[in-house]
Amino acid sequence: MRGRICAITGASSGLGYETALALARKGATVALLCRSEERGAQARDRIAAQSGNEDLHVVHCDHANLDTVRAAAGELLARFPALHVLVNNAGLLLNQRRITVDGLEETFQVNHLGAFLLTDLLLERLTACAPARVITVSSVAHRAATLDLADLQSERLYDGWTAYARSKLANVLFTFELARRLQGSGVTANTLHPGIVRSGFGHNNGLVMRAFMTVTQLPPLGVSPRRGARTQVWLASAPAVEDVSGRYFVRRRARRASPSSYDQDAQRRLWEASEALLAGSGDAAGSPS
Repeated sequence: MRGRICAITGASSGLGYETALALARKGATVALLCRSEERGAQARDRIAAQSGNEDLHVVHCDHANLDTVRAAAGELLARFPALHVLVNNAGLLLNQRRITVDGLEETFQVNHLGAFLLTDLLLERLTACAPARVITVSSVAHRAATLDLADLQSERLYDGWTAYARSKLANVLFTFELARRLQGSGVTANTLHPGIVRSGFGHNNGLVMRAFMTVTQLPPLGVSPRRGARTQVWLASAPAVEDVSGRYFVRRRARRASPSSYDQDAQRRLWEASEALLAGSGDAAGSPS
């Protein structure tokens, strides 16, 4: 990965941190996109100490505030002459419905729209630097979801797990549509389930949810963040998947995603709905061809 420039969202902890560490150890230039610049700087220092690679850069990016996503894309384009890998890793699970500063439901915005917007803003650079890769972290939870395009903001009835599962289905639909639009460009797009990971994921909720997540993430079901990150690191770096696109992976093996995720009409309609939501929040994302 020497000479390759990689950007990773949610890189200050958990899967994002381990992905950044692994790619740094492989010699990549790594941009750590983090909500907290302080925690990002701490992560950068730890990664530098563990990897011996100091070509690490912290960029402020909070998917709950789309202006920071736009600013992060602008900073990446200004600071780096190339971009070869984008890992859309940032995500959250919320027990209660919350509205962001952009006026959108937070789970859908953070888990899907932020990645959609960031990818769009960086896509021209990725294409210019092909071969390049876009990896979006989904979850097996997407299998339990159906996407109601008339209620993407979960206004009718909010349930944290349902909203999370829908956002993870959106990740898969987005990836498959992106891969189709990028055919022949030299840029691949893949998605994955990292496993149930022993991290702080989901612990930002109430006592009952924290207790449930803690028990769920215990061995043998739960895996370490380092092990959970293996598939996205592999998708970002392995020669074996350089030309593979539009696939869903589990444990570094291509698997069938949910039947509904292969609905091309749903993929297209979600893309168009995402563009409309972003236009309403102050930015109209372009459509790569």
